[in-house]
Amino acid sequence: MALRAASRSLALSSRLLFPALLSRSINSPMAFLHSHATSFGMPSSYFNPLSLPLILFLSSLGYKQVPEEQKSKLVGNVFSSVASSYDLMNDLMSVGLHRLWKDRLISKLNPFPGMKHLDVAGGTGDVAFRVLERINSVSHRAMQGTLPDTEEDTQIYVCDINPNMLNVGKKRASERGYKEDSFLSWIQGDAEALSFEDGSMDGYTIAFGIRNVTHIEKALSEAYRFCQILLVSHGFACFRVLKRGGRFLCLELSHMDVPLFKEIYDVYSFSVIPAMGELVAGDRQSYQYLVESVRRFPNQEKFAQMIQEAGFERVEYENLVGGVVAIHSGLKL
Repeated sequence: MALRAASRSLALSSRLLFPALLSRSINSPMAFLHSHATSFGMPSSYFNPLSLPLILFLSSLGYKQVPEEQKSKLVGNVFSSVASSYDLMNDLMSVGLHRLWKDRLISKLNPFPGMKHLDVAGGTGDVAFRVLERINSVSHRAMQGTLPDTEEDTQIYVCDINPNMLNVGKKRASERGYKEDSFLSWIQGDAEALSFEDGSMDGYTIAFGIRNVTHIEKALSEAYRFCQILLVSHGFACFRVLKRGGRFLCLELSHMDVPLFKEIYDVYSFSVIPAMGELVAGDRQSYQYLVESVRRFPNQEKFAQMIQEAGFERVEYENLVGGVVAIHSGLKL
């Protein structure tokens, strides 16, 4: 009797403490507890509170839920599929505006000769080329020529988890006359586990990439150099790459703040972009993921808060085209 009563009490407590875990379907929105892009859940057909350590940790892939350890691979498959048509699709989807957005990102970064800069998720080189061109422009204006000693110290690192995207960038660099060992380095790596020394970078940019990482908080911590307990990664982490005074800049598709245009943008996103992806890249599903991942990404205020929580100061953001994209920035002081 006492045991049966205790079981009923425990079951009641479980319903109160873990209501999201007791949903009937694992596909139901209420079947998960969400933390930005990360969530966890378990089917309710058999629920034993004592088995909580066995709960699968899940992450969003667009509107779907997948095991965390699989998200990186699945996102990688998306970008492997679209790598060859990535720049063309960017032009078509944004009507060429992505070029102006990236120019604005670089103007806020304000690159300088001798800079050590890291561009994450930048495999095709679009941002890195702009950084290098701005540095060369600054050098030429200052000296009506070059600054050999300073320019020799300039190093731009392009880090991307996907080798196919990096290959596209290397090919474009070669076409522009850049040698891999001069100024530009191409590194295959994960935004959540960067392979660079502590305090080694003057600047960090990530354009249209951070919404694809499994743990946004962890990627932000890697950019900074901050010791904290990361609940989503179940452990203690101490991260690093920016120098004191270094700047973090993120260009990302975001949330519109103009109601009428938001409705038009939603129709365009869900009806036109996937169809365009199917027609041009032969891949509707990858571009369906793209528009879904944007809707799952934190809004401008929430993302700014996450950057602050990672340790950055003077955090601000600028909306472009009514919030279709936003540029977030922060300083490591």
